[in-house]
Formats: sequence, C-alpha cells, structure tokens
Amino acid sequence: MTTTAPAAPTLSRGRTAQVRLQRFGAFLTGMIMPNLPAFLAWGLITALFISRGWLPNGVLGGFGDAGAPGAWQGAATQLVEADDGTTFQQYLGLVGPMVTYLLPLLIANAGGRLVHGERGGVVATIATLGIIVGSTVPMFLGAMIVGPLAAWVMRLVDGLWEGRIRPGFEMLVNMFSAAIVGGALSVGAFFGIAPLVTQLSAWLGDLVGWLADNHLLPAMALVVEPAKVLFLNNAIGNGVLVPLGAQQVVADGKSLLFLVEANPGPGLGILLAYALLGVGAARSTAPGAIVVQFLGGIHEVYFPFVLMKPALILAAIAGGATGIATNVVMGSGLVGPAAPGSIFAVYAQTARDSYLGVTLSVVLSAAVSFLVAAVILRATRERDLAAGESGDLAAAVAQTEANKGRSSAALGALVGDGAAVTHDPDGERGADVARVRVIVFACDAGMGSSVMGAAVLRDKLRKAGAEYVTVVNKAVATLDDSADLVISQRELTARARIQAPTTRHLSVDNFMSSPVYDQVVAEVVAAQDGTAAR
Repeated sequence: MTTTAPAAPTLSRGRTAQVRLQRFGAFLTGMIMPNLPAFLAWGLITALFISRGWLPNGVLGGFGDAGAPGAWQGAATQLVEADDGTTFQQYLGLVGPMVTYLLPLLIANAGGRLVHGERGGVVATIATLGIIVGSTVPMFLGAMIVGPLAAWVMRLVDGLWEGRIRPGFEMLVNMFSAAIVGGALSVGAFFGIAPLVTQLSAWLGDLVGWLADNHLLPAMALVVEPAKVLFLNNAIGNGVLVPLGAQQVVADGKSLLFLVEANPGPGLGILLAYALLGVGAARSTAPGAIVVQFLGGIHEVYFPFVLMKPALILAAIAGGATGIATNVVMGSGLVGPAAPGSIFAVYAQTARDSYLGVTLSVVLSAAVSFLVAAVILRATRERDLAAGESGDLAAAVAQTEANKGRSSAALGALVGDGAAVTHDPDGERGADVARVRVIVFACDAGMGSSVMGAAVLRDKLRKAGAEYVTVVNKAVATLDDSADLVISQRELTARARIQAPTTRHLSVDNFMSSPVYDQVVAEVVAAQDGTAAR
C-alpha cells in the first residue's frame, strides 16, 4: 500500500518558538517526572521529622546534638558551629543529604539517559557530583544543565571511534573512556560551572525576594496561568520554581513556590462555572472534568474550556493571583512539589503549620476564578443558548492537544470515542503479528497517558486470553528495537521511529478509546489460533 504524506504545515515564527519551548519543557519534565517519587519521599520525610515537623526527630531530621547524653550512636554526624561560637556534632539526618545529593543526582541520571542512554546517565551522574560539592546550594539547576551536557559530550566522544575499535578491546575502551570523560567533567564542573550556577540561583532567589518585598508575588500568575494553557509551564515550573522552592525548604522548611503552578483552585472555579452556567457539551462534561482535575490532578482537562472562551484566562489569572496572595498573607507553603496537582498531593506536601493557609489558598482561588468566569459566561449565555453550545469543545480539545504537542487520554475523554482517529502511516494494519510478545506504549515522559493506554490494552488482551503479551509504557527517548510493536500518539510517531527504526509502529489520537486496540487484539488472537491471514 503506497500513500502520499501530506505536506508539512508551515509554522509561523511565533508558533515555532512555542513548539521549541514546549520541547524544552518536555525535556525538563523528562528529567523530573521519573524522579517524582523521590521528591515526594523527601517532602514527606521533611514534613515529619524536621524540628517543625509532625514527628520531630533529631536523628532523622538532622538537627539533634549527637554529643548529648543518651544520644543515638552510630548515625552520621557533621560538625556545626552554634550561635555562641562553640561547635558540636550534629546528626546529618535524611533531609539534607536527600536534597543535596540524591535528588540532583537522580535528575542528572535521568537527563543523561535521555541524551545517551544508560552510558550517558552514568557519566552525567559522575559529572554532576562535581557541581554539587562545588556549591553551597541545592544543585537542581546545575543537574539539569550538567547532566544532559555531560551525556552529550560522552556521545560525541563515543562517535569518534565508533566502529574503529579492534575486536576484544571494546569493553576496555568503553569503560576507560566513560571514566576519563566523567572524571574530567566532574572536575570541570567543580571549578567552572558550579560558581556560575550558584550565581544564577542567587539571582533567581533575589528576584523572588524582590517580588516578595514589593508585594508582587501574585503577579507571577500573569505568566504562569497563560503558560499552563499553552503548555509552556514545564520550563517555568520544573526549570525555576521547583529548584527555588527546594532551596527555600532547606532555609525555611516550606515554600509557596510549589503551589504557584500546582494549585487546583483556578481550574476548579472555571469548571464549576461551566457546570452551572455553560450550555451543551461543555456543561455536561464539566462535572466529570472537575473530578479528573481536582482529585486526579490532571489540570489540562480545563484548558479546552478556557480556549473556547479566551476571556476566561482572566479568571485563571485572578484565581492564581488570589491563591499566591493568600499564601503570602498566611505564611503558608509546601515542603515539596505537589505532583500531580491533585488536592491529595497538595495536602500530602503541606507543611505542618500551613494547612489553614493552603486550604484558604485553594478555596479562595477557586471562588475568585468562579466569580470571574461566571460573569463572563453569564454575559454570553443568551448567545450560547441560541447557538446551542458555549463553544466548539471538540475544536478546543484539538487546539489544546496542538498546544501540548501530543494527544492526551484525559482530553480525549472530554469528547468521547468520536475523537479517536487511528493512524497507520505505513499501511501496516495487515502486517503479521504472530511474533508479537512485547508491546510498548510511548509518550514524551513515559508516564500519564501512556500508562493509561497500556492499562486499557493490557485489560483487553487479558479478556481475550492473550495474557502472554507483555504491555509496558516508556518515554519516546528510551525506545529501542527490543519490542515487537510500538504504539504512540500521532505527533510522536516520527520520533518513535527514529528511536526504534526496525520495530512495527502504530499511531493513535486517543490512548483511552482508540479502535487500534481492538484491531491489535483481533490480530493477536487470530495469530494465536493459527488463522491469521498471511
């Protein structure tokens, strides 16, 4: 079957810049997302065991005097100078080493793997240790810079002698080259990059301090809320707010920066307004979207509702600014990133003394965004009733996915099965699937939508008696040719083919309800029964 691919659309300069920023944000997310359990563990340990935690523990929290009578013996300690000039042995604890070493090294390893696989991850980790010990602040930013950079250098070095090593010497060359490059980059990062990143962190911290001193922190909503709708928030959140928030936790035990982007209140208010004052499909789908957004933490489900009426971005900004202002006034914050942005995740990371402030920030931000959205929807309600719809929800979902750069199961659920369109660019639907034993779902970060898609197909195969087929999910950047079939969103299939050029690929628009799944199950079952057409 021969097909002619449509000509690629020409992107405007602004759209091209947006796509590049989205890709940059997706890369940052690829470093952060796989390590979110570690961030959550750090947040929980901080909330429990620091001196202001729920269960203060000097040994685990790192604030106890190891030389006091009856002190715990055998735990790691550090020499600390007291306010009066005397020194004493203080427990090292878990909180400090996790934020200083564990989290940056995990980020660096993830970034290195994205660039140059497992080998890149190892070299990235070695190099990043140099920037960690060369600075006095948590090196999240440094890890995001040095990790991918070190892996890129390793990839260049490997390319110099690829295919030129005499048989039998491959392991020797590979081991020593990685060790030498990693060690050299670690020393270089210690002396050359650590001071620069430390200064950059100081400037960003000073900027946040200046905003706080001039009562301008709520103005961050002017940037963050529109960025969320355009899926440009990853570069801001993972690149700036999370690292700065971690530094504030080390100094103050909490940070409101973790709640600037993750606050579910603004989206909740907008969806409530649609549920009460919207018309047509927008009104009927809003209650379900509330559950996914507020409880599940997938904020992107409210973005199409904003795109249907762009004026609603004012509601999101007003709600976001209200939430930030509330946390400023109440002095409340989180001890770690709330990801996903579910109310459950928010409360799990809330500092012990901040539950009232955080609750008010969510409630008040939702109330303000609801009031502003209600005014806007009420002003256009008669016109919407005459037209039978608040706007074109399907078109808004499509625009949201275009902004995101890939399809989304959560967004596809807003418009039902009708949104599912199967793409098989190479006409491979009739291909022999008798050998299919491993199927990989691929998305940008290897989490979220691909997890849900894998679960759907795995359940269908189980019900069809094909439990022997392994279905897993991965990030596109980590694909290889070990799978028999790769299923990815249409926008990512080209990249997936580059990573796994000899593997069969199928594309879908909706990971939750694509007819591709029934096709794959039918072919697997037919091959299993020996009746597949050849």
